[in-house]
Amino acid sequence: MTSPATPRLAALTPYLLSRVGRTARTLVAERLAARGLRLWDMAVLAALADHGPQVQRELAERLDVHPSDMAKVLDGLARIGRVERERDPADRRRVRVRIGEPGCRLLEELTTETAAVRDELLAPLDEAERATLHELLLRVHLHGAGR
Repeated sequence: MTSPATPRLAALTPYLLSRVGRTARTLVAERLAARGLRLWDMAVLAALADHGPQVQRELAERLDVHPSDMAKVLDGLARIGRVERERDPADRRRVRVRIGEPGCRLLEELTTETAAVRDELLAPLDEAERATLHELLLRVHLHGAGR
């Protein structure tokens, strides 16, 4: 990551968060792209692993993704055998989605790669500082989640 353009910008926490976030997103996206995946693919796998099988529309709402975009992500993940979709027997209009065992293995690999990005980005910090930063970012994230 390059240094801020000016001391005035370096004094702005939102600016620093933006720059670090952009760098982190780029590094993770590059690792996913090397596997033919995108950030949304990982987000869908994580949501299914964390919350279990879901109706496709509810999954789209959970991740704040337009339903047609969610359908495209799920098409790609189903095509490579990472998720399974089936009609809901209670309502044939609804599609239920679940992560398959290959999807769980892929998510573990992607989580490991994302941890490597974290280690690269946070190299200047010791373990206690990393934990504190994570705790603080999570608190800020949860505060802004309703916006």
